[in-house]
Amino acid sequence: MTSAQLNLADLSQANIRTLHLSWFAFFLTFMIWFGHAPLKPLIMETFAMTGAQWKALLTLNIALTIPARIVIGILVDKYGPRLIYSALLISSGFLCLAFASAQTFAQLALFRFLLGFVGAGFVIGIRLVGEWFPARQVGLAEGIYGGWGNFGSAAAAFLLPTLALSVFGAEHGWRYATALTGLMAIVYGCFFYWRARNTPKGSTYFKPKKSGGLEVTSRRDFWFYLAMNIPMYLILAVLAWKLSPSGVALLSVSTTYALYLILVVLFIYQVRQIYNVNKDMLAHGGPKHDQYEFKQVAILNWSYFVTFGSELAVVSMLPAFFLETFSGLSLTQAGMLGAAFAFMNLVARPSGGWFSDRFGRRLSLSILLIGLTLGYLAMSQIGAHWPIGLVVLAVTFCSFFVQAGEGAVFAIVPLIKRRMTGQIAGMTGAYGNVGGVTFLTAYTFVSTPTFFMIIAGCGLLVLVLVQFMTEPQGHTSEVDEQGQVQLIEVS
Repeated sequence: MTSAQLNLADLSQANIRTLHLSWFAFFLTFMIWFGHAPLKPLIMETFAMTGAQWKALLTLNIALTIPARIVIGILVDKYGPRLIYSALLISSGFLCLAFASAQTFAQLALFRFLLGFVGAGFVIGIRLVGEWFPARQVGLAEGIYGGWGNFGSAAAAFLLPTLALSVFGAEHGWRYATALTGLMAIVYGCFFYWRARNTPKGSTYFKPKKSGGLEVTSRRDFWFYLAMNIPMYLILAVLAWKLSPSGVALLSVSTTYALYLILVVLFIYQVRQIYNVNKDMLAHGGPKHDQYEFKQVAILNWSYFVTFGSELAVVSMLPAFFLETFSGLSLTQAGMLGAAFAFMNLVARPSGGWFSDRFGRRLSLSILLIGLTLGYLAMSQIGAHWPIGLVVLAVTFCSFFVQAGEGAVFAIVPLIKRRMTGQIAGMTGAYGNVGGVTFLTAYTFVSTPTFFMIIAGCGLLVLVLVQFMTEPQGHTSEVDEQGQVQLIEVS
């Protein structure tokens, strides 16, 4: 890592300041997004919740993030990361305060659902960091952004139970601890708007020609793009089913069917938007200098499905799994043990980005997926007879490859098409949430060892797909506001 760190040290103070501004914004969004998980017993006691209601809350927490990442990707490409990140932080802070003040389970569930939008914050920083760092260092920079920001979930697991029990008191402590994270987000959202800038001085912020969907460059890619949208709607339908009388009975039968209908209408609307964005290309073809392979986006989507998707699922269930598996663990100890999975983000995600910068995009991602597969196979063997030290070793080994894989994925995302980086990041990030919901849904039907083995099998399938990915080569072109074609270095 030394040479890469020296390269970052050669950058200007403004580049480094932007990186720090970005990762801390992401850090706060993850503290808010996962802040309820380590407070499970306290929240359940306050509302006399059943296990089914808690599972519903976990489902609601990630439901809105899937469409939110698509929407945020479009907005950040159009309006810039400075405005959109600030608005997201401030609005999420107020929602966090509302969640902490909830008096009924219905209110708690509503605000947890709305807080799923905060999970889209990650997309914004991908575009911002991509604007500020050169291609030869963007993998490491994006890895630092993602890794240090992702650590927000681990920080929540470490800090919030301690604050709730030791500082604020058991009865309402979880409310004050949760509200504190919301206040921090509001204050930092204002600070971010004051200090952040979309691009370095003198650089052009390229925007999509049209909003509403990705611009693709061939008819085959148009149909491929439409097909890749289907899994996102299917998993939203699965979420509705999980909340229906067939699942946790949070929704009525009529409401569930209404949601199915809404999803169909939204899909038709999105198809129309994608067609409007690409109709000129479908009629006349696109300019040769502007072409890229949508296949790259699709493979990155599935790679993030198995890397971040598995992390999202495992972080959600791991503290409770350890609490149930190892007798004698306290709530704080189980939270800290579970946080070991997310803790590796500080090192692993930057390492994955650095590997990608140094050794090649496809090779690095392939090796890391092999490690992910082996890691989950090891975790499938964890049982009550394991010594705690060996459990921590297995968890950290697995999490290193999972999160390094995430870093390798987003080392590639900013190199495909600059003006659509937000949308590509949004779709890739959404697939991470699709993976999270898919794996959590599988978890409700199978044992924990089988759950980990399913993820390992998915890792092998994605490894095969990655072999068909074309690495970004040479330069990509963009058209500035004066209509001039500019070449941007991507390798």
